[in-house]
Amino acid sequence: MKLSILDQAPIAQGQTAREALETAIGLAQLGDQLGYERYWIAEHHDLFGLACSNPSVMLSAIGSKTEKIRIGAGAVLLPYYQPFHVAETYNLLATLYPNRVDIGLGRAPGGSAEVSLALVDNYLQEVGKFPEKITTLEQFLTGTMPEESMYAKVTPTPVPKVSPSLWILGTSEKSALLAAEKGLSYAFGHFMTSEEGPKIVQTYRDAFSPATNKSPYVIGAIEVVCADSTAEAERIAMSSLLWKINQNKQATDLTIPTIKEAENYPFTTEELEKIERMKQKMVIGNPQEVKEKMLALQADYEADEWMVITSTHDPNHTYRSYELLKEMWT
Repeated sequence: MKLSILDQAPIAQGQTAREALETAIGLAQLGDQLGYERYWIAEHHDLFGLACSNPSVMLSAIGSKTEKIRIGAGAVLLPYYQPFHVAETYNLLATLYPNRVDIGLGRAPGGSAEVSLALVDNYLQEVGKFPEKITTLEQFLTGTMPEESMYAKVTPTPVPKVSPSLWILGTSEKSALLAAEKGLSYAFGHFMTSEEGPKIVQTYRDAFSPATNKSPYVIGAIEVVCADSTAEAERIAMSSLLWKINQNKQATDLTIPTIKEAENYPFTTEELEKIERMKQKMVIGNPQEVKEKMLALQADYEADEWMVITSTHDPNHTYRSYELLKEMWT
């Protein structure tokens, strides 16, 4: 089973943003050492105590400290950017780190409505241009801009020997159909949605355009907390679950709480019910339990690759989870 890493660069209680970003770099290095396929870092803006607002800056640092693992954005929130800017930025990364760079594309805001207004004049209008922007970006990256285009003589330099790989990220049939129409690989966020994931992924495969001379490729993104024992995994996961409860409550402190705080927190009945629902979308347990749950997911999705997100208060718990996960499939 091919495994990859998705990182949101969360700030844990007691951590600084710099320490959270250093933890992210450390995770990418660990993934490189363990043989993970790729490491993607997410883009968020003033949201939930997440430290990375600019994946390309982080990827420049991460690329310099890793050797083989593919690196990418999960995702570039394309409504905020002109395609040429994205092409220039990721061509530069692909020149520095040949045949290692991915561009995951998303249309979500990644922050509040006020943040969207601060980043772009008309966010909803730009969301409507998302399919068109993807086409333009691909043309810039592949040097296939039509001659009649006003951009025909514009080149996003430097031009790498191997172009960055384009992906579409999503959680809906709409994103699946768009990826299929464009002939692009598709990353489905199982951990983010209650939608019928396997059905959506199959829709992508069924609708994939043969005109592109490519084959459909699916990554399933899941949230995992793996530890040496079930009890330890459940204990570690509670701090992440409390973090999500705090996000829903719009608490003032949105860093990941400690395990001790989670153990002592006076959850309401409603919150405990929410936690049980959230856990249904997570994979929590000891190595054997996690393996069995992932095999069940694979039977449903038939994914080509699984991308794992693990957010805990203690970076060592996060690192250990990824170590155990890789050991299971080696």
